Amino acid sequence: MIFENTLEFAKHLDLQDPLHKYQDEFIFPKVQGKKVIYFTGNSLGLQPKRTKAYVDEVMNDWANLAVEGHFYSEKPWWDYHERFADPLSKIVGALPSEVTVMNTLTVNLHLLMVSFYQPTQTRYKIICEEKAFPSDQYMFQSQVDFHSQNLGIQFEDAIVEIKRRDGEHNIRLEDVLAKIEEVGDELALVLIGGVNYYTGQVFDMKTITAAGHKVGAYVGWDLAHAAGNIKLELHDWNADFAAWCSYKYMNSGPGNASGCFIHKKHHNNAALPRFAGWWGHNKERRFKMEQTFDPIQGADGWQISNLPILSLAPYLASVDMFDEIGMDALIQKRDAITSYLEFILHEIDKEVDSSFEIITPSNPTERASQLSVLLHGEGRSLFDYLMQNGVITDWREPNVIRLAPVPLYTSFEDIYQFGQILKAGIQS
Repeated sequence: MIFENTLEFAKHLDLQDPLHKYQDEFIFPKVQGKKVIYFTGNSLGLQPKRTKAYVDEVMNDWANLAVEGHFYSEKPWWDYHERFADPLSKIVGALPSEVTVMNTLTVNLHLLMVSFYQPTQTRYKIICEEKAFPSDQYMFQSQVDFHSQNLGIQFEDAIVEIKRRDGEHNIRLEDVLAKIEEVGDELALVLIGGVNYYTGQVFDMKTITAAGHKVGAYVGWDLAHAAGNIKLELHDWNADFAAWCSYKYMNSGPGNASGCFIHKKHHNNAALPRFAGWWGHNKERRFKMEQTFDPIQGADGWQISNLPILSLAPYLASVDMFDEIGMDALIQKRDAITSYLEFILHEIDKEVDSSFEIITPSNPTERASQLSVLLHGEGRSLFDYLMQNGVITDWREPNVIRLAPVPLYTSFEDIYQFGQILKAGIQS
């Protein structure tokens, strides 16, 4: 498609967009009395209007049924999480038995590492990407420290970062594969963010997973910036495990519950360690209060505590919306709107003779709903100008803004208007 940097053209694209109506399903903050242009769905998604009804339903059941709500509410609390299995499996490309919801993201990654990071004195290394999200880095360090007393391994030796080449912003696939082969028999685990939070780079998870398995390592994925954003096929890719938050692209509310994937091949492996709790115990026998743990045969068997229903209600509202739309339609809109944003950025760059650089890959297969822009010669003042003029975006030191046009609630007109505000900010 040949794009145009005009308001009329942007409005024309909106008229042709079958998902444009969903913008009215969300609540937007306002700046100076006007609805904002919201580009931070990669940090916290907007609130869907339908969320309130889901939360009110739980509140009313709690008020009217109290403890009996576990079994007699319209959506009984004791199996509330099971309503996620089918829609979440479609979002991440899994079997329904391979997904569950519980806890929060880093908690779940720690719990999954109990099962999938079992270092020995000869096989103990973890491969991750350079500049992984800090929470993952802290997790790796503490996991190695936890095992170090018995094995004598050190963080500096155990954690192997795949680095960017000098002068490049993104990590090359061939460098990931070469590092996996180089570490070889010493490699216990590959755990990488499926979409890099800083640059927006999407990794080739299928190829990397196969490479890790070839040298005998487990392979897991932090999908914080991937779930609800890119096409995932976790079962077919043969990933061992994955976890994701729900408050970014899936709009479930701040700090909300996490989703987990554990491949079917591990469900009946009694030798695989895990931290157990009663909500992972055989559902039909859970209330018999038995002393011996008998795990559910599926991802639900990794659950520990009964679930926070008030947190799950907004998440369920979101996955129901995803289910009615489908990932294919979301990705089609995502690709179009991200390409239009890229076009607008280049057009504004030419108009103002500026010098900013998109550090997210230009190849559509290596990016999703995010463009990270390096502002050469511009500083924090431009970010502040955008925020003060109704463009909610994200600043990363030293001079990068992250722009995430989310297909559910970003319009093509939003993209055009952003370009005009950006131009005014540079010229001011």
